[in-house]
Amino acid sequence: MIQVHFYDSVEDSQLQFAVIVARSKGKWVFCRHKERTTYECPGGHREAGETILETAWRELREETGAENFTLRPVCVYSVTGKTRVAESRENEEVFGMLYVAEIFSFGELHSEMEQILITPELVTAWTYPLIQPQLIQEIVRRGRV
Repeated sequence: MIQVHFYDSVEDSQLQFAVIVARSKGKWVFCRHKERTTYECPGGHREAGETILETAWRELREETGAENFTLRPVCVYSVTGKTRVAESRENEEVFGMLYVAEIFSFGELHSEMEQILITPELVTAWTYPLIQPQLIQEIVRRGRV
């Protein structure tokens, strides 16, 4: 079973990934990976020597082609349970930073993402259906969208 929890902060060294809920001109921005038929929020794992903010900037650019954008932190969140990303860490709580972005312009897409979807409605075919809707709900709850 997947559990998602939200925190105001944790020690920086615990932050393993960044996820960005992105909008553009009042619409949601989602990505579709080349190997999947489902959609997700841009994001990914922190690389060695990278700050979590640098991770968010890099992932947003790579996965959406965003060129001109604002990026604001929302909160820390954690996931406990077996996921595609943490299959071997089923009972370990892993932490990530949740961001919200407003994208003003897009360039070319150079990543594993095949499609960027810009839509007024939330998607229903989620890559991580037990996690991503909760992230968006938390952003809405905090008045960040």
